[in-house]
Amino acid sequence: MESVSAHGEAYRAGETGAAPGPGGVDLSALAECVSLQFLRESSILPLSFGPDQLTVAMAPPIDDSLVEALVLSTGRRVTVQKADRGRIMAQMMQLFSDHPAETGPAEGDEDVERLKDLASEAPVVRLVSHLIEEAVRQGASDIHVEPFPDRLAVRFRVDGVLRDLPSPPLSFARAAVSRIKILANLNIAERRLPQDGRVSQLVLGHALDLRVSIMPTVHGESAVIRLLDHSAGVRQLSSLGLRSDEEEVLSQLMHTPNGMILVTGPTGSGKTTTLYTALSLIDAGSRKVLTIEDPVEYHMARVNQVQVRPQIGLTFAAILRSLMRQDPDVIMVGEMRDAETADIAVHASLTGHLVLSTLHTNSAAGAITRLIDMGVEPFLLTSTLRLVIGQRLVRTLCPHCKKPRPATPDEQRLFEPVPVIALYHAAGCDSCGGTGFKGRLGLFELMRMDTALRDLTLERAGSDRIEAAAREAGMRSLWEDGLDKVCRGLTTLEEVRRVVELS
Repeated sequence: MESVSAHGEAYRAGETGAAPGPGGVDLSALAECVSLQFLRESSILPLSFGPDQLTVAMAPPIDDSLVEALVLSTGRRVTVQKADRGRIMAQMMQLFSDHPAETGPAEGDEDVERLKDLASEAPVVRLVSHLIEEAVRQGASDIHVEPFPDRLAVRFRVDGVLRDLPSPPLSFARAAVSRIKILANLNIAERRLPQDGRVSQLVLGHALDLRVSIMPTVHGESAVIRLLDHSAGVRQLSSLGLRSDEEEVLSQLMHTPNGMILVTGPTGSGKTTTLYTALSLIDAGSRKVLTIEDPVEYHMARVNQVQVRPQIGLTFAAILRSLMRQDPDVIMVGEMRDAETADIAVHASLTGHLVLSTLHTNSAAGAITRLIDMGVEPFLLTSTLRLVIGQRLVRTLCPHCKKPRPATPDEQRLFEPVPVIALYHAAGCDSCGGTGFKGRLGLFELMRMDTALRDLTLERAGSDRIEAAAREAGMRSLWEDGLDKVCRGLTTLEEVRRVVELS
């Protein structure tokens, strides 16, 4: 059989070269690793399948998530050759017609129907509905449903920490996951590949966007539901945990006509919340505000928000290039994930736009070295970067049950020269579910660019030197901000130690 793409471009690891005819693919062996129905529905034509490598043909734009799914399910290096969709479909018809016994669904029709029946039974429907409602009541951000040999584990992530719930019967495992799949319009017959979906629901008066992720494990499928509460709205600047002088700096810079403001920290540290709050300081009536997000977590009045869709080529960089023709004044980029996005964002700030974005670094000082490592020229950073905010989230003590305790001599030395006699600890009560904590607060370090930092940036100095210069200019570190909030009885010393990395 003629190759679909005789000299196609290798998209994933592997060398570009003449592709073998798909007629030689052992579909029986391939079907043990990946669903043939998945290949057909995704228009993926297998060209060769060996012990170490799978070669397929796909029509551009190539969907990264499909390639990653193939790597995960087959355990092999995957090479993708680009080809015309019409030729792919024609050869797929011939290939699968030669193997009619292999073209059925991932599970038998009877098994699929049985799963649908189980997922529609009242106990299963009530279980899933109860989990979502209880998650809203407890203020959870995620629901985890995890099958194990001896039990079905259910956990909520509340204030960044997982909490165990009473385990439902193990016999509910497949039916519960199938019910979650049905809610998110996923394929309940596919149990060997990861799946992602979403659904919007009104739960207990809250407009929720549920993001569903299904992952096959050795004991069955694990499901995670992320709850995005659109009715929660954007937070006020005063509720983030910034000092008054830091609020003034951020407010001042949000009204500048150009430049770049970055928020750094690990996943789940509240970076997006800070960006939304900063955007709320802008008069969207007199300035055009555009955002690029994945996902769009909160809808803002008079702000043009764009959802990233990599599967159709709508990436951060692709949207950002087109966005410049929309005549924006302010641009928010949800995350600088690659060199292309960073380069376009920096040039946008250089040409008269205020650009806000996030970056995954451990400190504010690390943002400069990270951008330089991504290929951004130092002289561009000195001209555009205005402020870098490093942040973490700590749980705040429950106001109903927090209790003072004497500070130990070692603890007192941490706060010198400020005298500290007593600290608060988490006691636990019904209001906070026995944890002693309720809600979260940010720890911040604000690094405002000055002449010394610009000189170090031009020298390509390391993050240690940059941080030392910022501290000398008055920047307070995350640890110091944490100690201040401990002194004020907002959180505990143990909580600050948990989230702040001490060098």
